Amino acid sequence: MTGGDIVGLIAALVFAVLVGFIAIPLIKLGRVFDETTHAIREVSDNVTPLLQESAETIKETNKQLARVDTITSNVADVTGNVSALVALFAATVGGPLIKIAGFSAGVRAAFATGRRSGSSRRRG
Repeated sequence: MTGGDIVGLIAALVFAVLVGFIAIPLIKLGRVFDETTHAIREVSDNVTPLLQESAETIKETNKQLARVDTITSNVADVTGNVSALVALFAATVGGPLIKIAGFSAGVRAAFATGRRSGSSRRRG
């Protein structure tokens, strides 16, 4: 063996050791990628049912909101009808009742005035 062969052999050994040192981190990095792939697959498997449940919940919420909208519309209609009925009642019954109340107050005042003047006549 010549000196060049020995230098070549040492260089090959150094290169093999260097490849060994580089291979260890690459193997660990490969394991990290495997774990990351496994974690992503697990998250995906867990998220899919969660998204389906969320979609169903949103659909049911929209149905309930549609029902509430219908109820609110009906309540608004009933409120308008009651308001119209109150206005009609006030117009048909309220006016005459106010007139009757005013008339009865006037009659009471007239009787009270008549009693006072009649009792003052008797005394005098």
